[in-house]
Amino acid sequence: MTDVMINKEVEAFFAGKPETKALFMAVERKIRAIGPAIITVTKTQISFATRTQFAWVWMPQPTDRKRPLHSLVLSFGCGRQIVHDQIVEAIEPYPGRWTHHVIIAEEADLTAAVDAWMREAYQFSKTRGK
Repeated sequence: MTDVMINKEVEAFFAGKPETKALFMAVERKIRAIGPAIITVTKTQISFATRTQFAWVWMPQPTDRKRPLHSLVLSFGCGRQIVHDQIVEAIEPYPGRWTHHVIIAEEADLTAAVDAWMREAYQFSKTRGK
C-alpha cells in the first residue's frame, strides 16, 4: 500500500477530530524515528508492524468517561510486563507476550519512557517467531 493511500485512510480515520489526529501524527513520528514500520488502518485502529504488529493506536469510546476527551490509547506488545504510572493496563494474552495500554491525551504524554517502550516493542516484533 502506498503512503498516499495510507494518508487518505488516516484522514478518514480521524475525520472531524483534528486534535486526535495531531496526537497520532506525534506517535507516528516517534515510531518512524525508531525504524521502518508497516502501517495498517482498519475501522477501529491503526497498527504498526515489522515482522509482526507491535503497536496500535485507537480512540476510546465517547462513553468511556475514564479517558480524556480527544485522547488516544497507544497499545504495544513486548516480552515482559512493565509496571509504570503511565501504563493503565497490562495483560498477558499469550505466555511471554504482554500488551500494555497508555493514554495519550497530549503530546507531553509521549515521554522518554514511552520512547523506550516503543523501541523495545519494535525489537520484540522483529525477533518474535524466530
